[in-house]
Amino acid sequence: MDNSKKSQSEFERACNVIPGGVNSPARAFGGVGGTPIFIERGEKQYFYDIDGNRYLDYIGSWGPHILGHSHPAVVKAIAEALPSGTSFGAPTVRETELAELIVDAVPSIEKVRMVNSGTEATMSAIRLARGYTGRDVVIKFSGCYHGHVDSLLVQAGSGALTLGTPSSPGIPAGCTSDTHLLEYNDVAGLSEVFGNIGDQIACVILEPVVGNMGVVVPTPEFLQALRSLCSEHGSVLIFDEVMTGFRVAFGGAQERFGVTPDLTTLGKIVGGGLPVGAYGGRAEIMDVISPVGPVYQAGTLSGNPLATASGIATLKVLKETNPYPALEEKTQRLVSGLDNIATELGIPHSVAQVGSMFTFFFNSETVSNFTISAKNDTEMFSRYFHGMLNRGIYLPCSQFEANFVGVEHTDDDIQATLDAARETLEEIAS
Repeated sequence: MDNSKKSQSEFERACNVIPGGVNSPARAFGGVGGTPIFIERGEKQYFYDIDGNRYLDYIGSWGPHILGHSHPAVVKAIAEALPSGTSFGAPTVRETELAELIVDAVPSIEKVRMVNSGTEATMSAIRLARGYTGRDVVIKFSGCYHGHVDSLLVQAGSGALTLGTPSSPGIPAGCTSDTHLLEYNDVAGLSEVFGNIGDQIACVILEPVVGNMGVVVPTPEFLQALRSLCSEHGSVLIFDEVMTGFRVAFGGAQERFGVTPDLTTLGKIVGGGLPVGAYGGRAEIMDVISPVGPVYQAGTLSGNPLATASGIATLKVLKETNPYPALEEKTQRLVSGLDNIATELGIPHSVAQVGSMFTFFFNSETVSNFTISAKNDTEMFSRYFHGMLNRGIYLPCSQFEANFVGVEHTDDDIQATLDAARETLEEIAS
């Protein structure tokens, strides 16, 4: 597709008043070059740009549109909530209803607090873990992204990795002095740091399936070591399931892998596409939060009536329809097809998949940590991205992001994607 004149014009206009022309670096084409596409509307598995082009969507607003764009139940719920008001700054019944759905679904959560974004959720969970334990040290893993929280923006993945700035200026050294960085899936390194400073570690935070250096799958040994070491040393284990919650299973990665953290952060699907976040866990930890306990956290828009209506509708549809087996089968078919095509054409690659999340890496090594992911051939990915975009397939505009398959993707869509991939990869290989 080369019909993008309106998008180019609007991008130039946006650059005059918005830094880089975008309100999140993940929307920029910094990792692939070119001009971002400006979207007009979404419908089921497609969205349409302002030039009238249609794209088969594999980002789903970075995960929340597991049911597709403008799902009737979600649109109806928002429409019914809207006439009553957009915000009250006072309790509503929907907040409790959404909380009950989350508590019922997620194994680790006995109580939950709503916030407005995944960043707020992780920031609040870290503060809570420190307040609960009386300790300061936080363990995170290279390539895991937990929002733009000062103490956690150290070798983050996602946009930070794509743009070549795995840490950010503007963060005082003191904010990260208690953050210790380890390699994902490194059991020996994890055991060593607990052996040395276990009595100082407030918490360990990780994506139980990484989505921000591409999809990286945890080893069973790694997850078990995390659980046992945190229990042994009295540290809080935090699963950042902003991306994986209600995505890789209804109860998230912790349900899928059978490892229960102490705290969980959520977002994306919990709001059905509206701005939302949440954090929750064992009642004894959550009750340290104000107004019950001394650890302060607040937000005027937390539990927003439109966001909770959207989230309730989304979670109810997922619970009632259980789309997860079919989603996994479709995703597996797509990933296997991509693998076969690239192998046939002799293109160095590897693939990773958990549930309906996947990444096609231009990297011959199995990507199990940040060090390996950093070797991805980003120039080749850029050619692949634009080749697919020109064929009406919209992928994440970074090699270091997860792709998402949704309920509305059909068998024909999978085949169309594979046909486009074959044409694109043949061009790259020639």
